[in-house]
Amino acid sequence: MPLEFFLMIAAALFCIGIYGLVISRNAVRVLMSIELLLNAVNINLISFSNFLDRPAINGQVFTVFVITVAAAEAAVGLAIILSIYRNRDTVDMEQFNLLKW
Repeated sequence: MPLEFFLMIAAALFCIGIYGLVISRNAVRVLMSIELLLNAVNINLISFSNFLDRPAINGQVFTVFVITVAAAEAAVGLAIILSIYRNRDTVDMEQFNLLKW
C-alpha cells in the first residue's frame, strides 16, 4: 500500500478530531477527540518510519511513548471530569467556571 493511503487516513482522523474538539461541549467528547488526534499522529509516525527507514524502529518507539502519554492523559482527564461531575452534576464545558475570578 502506498504512503499516501496512510497519510489520507491520518489526515481524516486528525480533521475529525479537530472538528470534535472545536464543536463539542461535552468534556468526554473532547477527551475522545484528543485521542483521535493522537491516533492520527501515531499513524503518521508508523507509516513514515515504515516507508522511509525500515530497519530502524524510531517511529514505533515514539508511537509507544505517545500511547503511554495518551493513556495517562485519559486517566487524569477522566478523573478530573468525574470530580467536576460530582460537584456540578454536569459535564458541559460551558459550566466549568471553577478557575474564573
